[in-house]
Amino acid sequence: MNFYIIIPAHNEADSIGLTLYSLSQQTLRPKQIVVVNDNSSDKTESVVDSFTQRHSFISLVNAKSSDQHLPGSKIINAFYKGYDTVDDDYDIICKFDADLIFPENYLETLAQHFNNNPKLGMAAGFCYIEKEGEWVLENLTRKDHIRGALKAYRKDCFEQIGKLKRSMGWDTVDELLAQYYGWSILTDETLHVKHLKPTGISYNKASKHLQGEAMYKMRYSFLITLISAIKLATKKGKFQLFKDYMGGYFEARKNKPEFLVSEDEGKFIRKLRWKGMLNKLK
Repeated sequence: MNFYIIIPAHNEADSIGLTLYSLSQQTLRPKQIVVVNDNSSDKTESVVDSFTQRHSFISLVNAKSSDQHLPGSKIINAFYKGYDTVDDDYDIICKFDADLIFPENYLETLAQHFNNNPKLGMAAGFCYIEKEGEWVLENLTRKDHIRGALKAYRKDCFEQIGKLKRSMGWDTVDELLAQYYGWSILTDETLHVKHLKPTGISYNKASKHLQGEAMYKMRYSFLITLISAIKLATKKGKFQLFKDYMGGYFEARKNKPEFLVSEDEGKFIRKLRWKGMLNKLK
C-alpha cells in the first residue's frame, strides 16, 4: 500500500527533524514524503535538506506566503503546493503536521485497517502532549474525530469529498462529507502520536472569528453552532472564545461567504450533528 505524505512546515526547525526521523523509521516505509517549507525564517529548510540527502523518498518544496498563522487556508494552501508535485500513484494520502513523533508501526497499522475495510475512508491514531514530564491525551481529542494534525485518506474517499477545503473547518467538513458519501472513519487508540506543540498555540488574533465562520460555511444551524461553541470554548477553558465563535458566525450570516457544502450535504450534516449530540445525552 503506497502512502504519500504532505507536511506543511512554517518555522518548524525544532521539530521537523523529529517528525521526519520517526517517519523514516516506519516498519512500512512511505512511498513519498513532501515537506513544504512555507515561508520559514528559521532553519527549517536546512533541517529538511539533511533528510533529503539521506532518503530518496523525502523531498522539499519551498513556498512563499504570509507570515500570519491563520488556521485553515494557510496550511491547506501549503498542502496543495506539495500535493501538486506528486503523481497519482498513491493508495493513501496523508496531511501531517511538522511537530509529530510517530510510533514505528504507525503506517503499517493504518495499512492493515485500510486493507481490512474497503469502505474505510479515513484513519488515524491519537495525539498526546507532554505535561509535567508525562505524555497525556490531548484534551481536544474525540474518538469520533481525526485531528487535523494527522489526517490519512483513502484515495477514492479523498477525491470524492473534493479533497481539502481551503478554509477553517477543513478538518471537520472532510469527515462529514466522507460520511455523506458512505465512507467510515476510524481512530485507533493504540497508536499514540506525540504532538510537540499544543493545537492553536501559534494562532493569532486575526483568526478569532474563523471558527464561527466555518460553522456557518458548513451550514450549521444557529442552535448547533451555539452548542458547538459552548462545548469548544469549555474544552479550551476560555469563555472569550465562545464570544469569538458566535461573533464569527453572526458576521458570516451577515456577509454570506461561500458555503463549503451543498444544500443536501448541509442537511445531512445537521442531521448527523443532532444524532451525535443526542447520543451523547443518552
